[in-house]
Amino acid sequence: MKILAIETSCDETGIAILEGTKDGESFSFTVLGNALLSQAALHAEYGGVFPALAKREHIKNLPPMLEQALKQAGEQTLDAIAVTYGPGLEPALWTGITFAQKLAAEWGLPLLPINHMEGHLISSLVQNGKLEHVALPVLGLLISGGHTEFALMKDWFDYTLVGQTKDDAVGEAFDKVARMLGLSYPGGPEISKLAEYARQNNITSDIKLPRPMLHEPTCDFSFSGLKTAVLYALRDLGGMHTLSSDHITAFAREFEDAVSDVLIAKTRRALEQTDSKTFVIGGGVAASKHLRRTLGARIEAEFPNVEFRLPALDITGDNAVMIAMAALARMLSGAEIIPPPETIAAKGSLSLQTAK
Repeated sequence: MKILAIETSCDETGIAILEGTKDGESFSFTVLGNALLSQAALHAEYGGVFPALAKREHIKNLPPMLEQALKQAGEQTLDAIAVTYGPGLEPALWTGITFAQKLAAEWGLPLLPINHMEGHLISSLVQNGKLEHVALPVLGLLISGGHTEFALMKDWFDYTLVGQTKDDAVGEAFDKVARMLGLSYPGGPEISKLAEYARQNNITSDIKLPRPMLHEPTCDFSFSGLKTAVLYALRDLGGMHTLSSDHITAFAREFEDAVSDVLIAKTRRALEQTDSKTFVIGGGVAASKHLRRTLGARIEAEFPNVEFRLPALDITGDNAVMIAMAALARMLSGAEIIPPPETIAAKGSLSLQTAK
C-alpha cells in the first residue's frame, strides 16, 4: 500500500510518499519521497510562529513540494492520501486539508485524516523502518512546542491521556526562556546546545530554579512557573545584558536540568501507575540529547522490563513521514479511520483520545 501524506500543523510544510507492507504482525515502511521545508527563519523576528505567515507559506510551498516528492518517488500508483487535521494552528491546518481534498478529488483516492500526536507516537515505535514486537501497554511522552502529555495505548489505536501540561508546553517554555536569554528562535535547540557545552566544561549556575509539580502525586505538568522564575532570576541579576557568556551558558544548563528533572520524575510515576511495557518519547523536544540520555539511563536502571524506543532524530519534529506511518499502520491493520473523511475539519485543540 502506498500513501501520500501532508503535514501543515505549524511552521513545517511536509509531503511524503511511503509504501507500507504487512507480514503477520509486523509492518515495514519504505520512504519513496520526502519533502520538508521549515519556516523557522521567517518566524524568528516574531519570536514564535505567526499563524497568518505560516498559512501563506504553506499555500506557496505545497505545490512545488508535491512535485519534489513525486519526482523522488518516480512512477507510483497511490492508494490513499493522508493529512494532518489537528492539533495545531487552524489556519495552517486548513491549507493542508484543502490541498489534500483537492488532490483526493482529482486523483479519485480516499482521504485519511490523521491525528498529529498519533503520528508522533506511532513513528516513535518504528525502528529501522519496521513496526514490530511492540509490547502493550505503550506509554508515550509527547513533548513539543505546543504539547506536553502522556498518552497510554493499552490496545492498538486506543488511547487514554494519563497526564498533560496545565499551562505552557515544554517546548514553548524553552522558546520563551531562550528569548529572555537573547537566543535565536527556535530556542529549544539553542538552549540545549549551550547546556551541553556547560556540562562538557563543568560550568554550573549559582541560581537554582524550581522543579514545578515534582512531588505532586499526578502525571501532570506545569511550566509557566518555571518560566516566571527565570524572568525573576534574570531581573535580580540586573538583566540579561549584565551576564557574561559563561553565566548565560550556565543558566541554560540549569533550565534544561530543571525541565529534565520534572520529565524524568513524571515518567517514573506514569510508568509505575500504568504498568506499561514499552515507553517512547516523541515531538520536537525528543531531539534533546540530554533528555534522551538521562531518560534512557533512568529507565534502564529502574524499569528493566520496559523497552525504551527513541524516534530517529530526523522525524522528531513535525514531518509528513510520521503522518504516513500512522495512516499506513491503521490501514494495514484494518483499524477505523477517525473522524470519517467526509467530516474532516481543522482542529486546533485535539486530544489523542479522539484518534481511537
